[in-house]
Amino acid sequence: MRKHILIILGLLIALGAGVFWYLSRPDQARLPIEQVMGKTPRITPPRAQWLPTIGIAEPVGWANGAKPVPAAGLAVDAFASGLDHPRWMYLLPNGDVLVAETNGPKREGGGIVKRVQAWLIGRAGGAVPSANRITLLRDADGDGRAEVRTPLLQNLNSPLGMALVGEWLYVANTDALVRFPFRVGQTRIDARPEKVVDLPPAGNHWTRNVIANPDGSSLFVAVGSDSNIAENGLDREKYRANILEVFPEQKRMRVYAAGLRNPVGMAINPADRTLWTVVNERDMIGSDVPPDYLTRVEFGGFYGWPWNYWGGYTDERVQPQRLDLREYTRRPDYALGPHTASLGLAFSDAVKLGGRYASGAFIGQHGSWNRSPPAGYKVLFVPFGANGFPTGALPTEVLGGFLDGEGRAQGRPVGVIGDRTGALLVADDVGNVIWRVRPAS
Repeated sequence: MRKHILIILGLLIALGAGVFWYLSRPDQARLPIEQVMGKTPRITPPRAQWLPTIGIAEPVGWANGAKPVPAAGLAVDAFASGLDHPRWMYLLPNGDVLVAETNGPKREGGGIVKRVQAWLIGRAGGAVPSANRITLLRDADGDGRAEVRTPLLQNLNSPLGMALVGEWLYVANTDALVRFPFRVGQTRIDARPEKVVDLPPAGNHWTRNVIANPDGSSLFVAVGSDSNIAENGLDREKYRANILEVFPEQKRMRVYAAGLRNPVGMAINPADRTLWTVVNERDMIGSDVPPDYLTRVEFGGFYGWPWNYWGGYTDERVQPQRLDLREYTRRPDYALGPHTASLGLAFSDAVKLGGRYASGAFIGQHGSWNRSPPAGYKVLFVPFGANGFPTGALPTEVLGGFLDGEGRAQGRPVGVIGDRTGALLVADDVGNVIWRVRPAS
């Protein structure tokens, strides 16, 4: 009898292991990523996953003088190295560059989901404590390398975005938009922060970006969702998955656009002074869908999250459904491929690389953690036409080589800006470098 029980238990364990293997096996992409890019990406049926595909590139850094690979006709060198998890940058009018050395706050709470998230973040190189610092970099002699490095602000709370409006420097911490009195040329701020508005703290997406409205009357703040598809309830998503408009003198805010799962990079299109953003879409419906995207942000616009994606494809996992919203969902303007973690955004008015890069947008893709094969880990250029919208052509790779021959991450690009000469600066938070891309001659 005991023997029979042991046999049955063994069979049950084997069956359970087989079921777990089946449910957790990685979902493989079935389409070339180029087919899920551009103005008319191919949107295939979702493939529901009980557990996410895990395909994390092990972070190893740059060894023996290695560096990223620029496109033909371009060259790349380090503008600053030895930084502490640099993610975002801001160019001051005098040419000084501010860099947010930052990471997400410590995740509180237990449970298997939190433990898995912590493990994934660690595997991707994101477990280092946040320096909570904004550093000022200055290339005084114009040789393309910052010889001055000084902490401008310290003891912040997972800061990301920065914006100078008049004599106020605004900083987007993970839980509040704050500001400091500041004059261009300063290398240190000792003043205490003045809170402008509270922001939803951390959650599944901790970054908070900020840029100024061109008319100077307000600021735009990007806030990602608390969850993948509102599985923790919509009450947890108040003021999340939004771009907020903040009126600093009144210290109030409103929702400018909604249904954006995780908007990060924002920039003003020089063609018509409109707001654009890049957005990271949802997970666990396969390696081919849905695409992350670049889009113009319309006031009052709704972009689908959590109920649908890419302008009306229903996510059946979200209950109850809101089919009444589908007809009001705005379709994004340009797909950037699935699970690319597109974060950085800069238009070519600020970046002067010439030739085919004369009109368009530069996108920093941090790279996938949940796609097989990996996607992103590069800087792309999306060409725009005279009408102020993408032409429809596929993007061009401007800077690659972030993955080595064994698929390990030597670096991961995040924010992108132009420097005072028009060269492209790329923050690399795994290599701890800011790269400078310029014409080769």
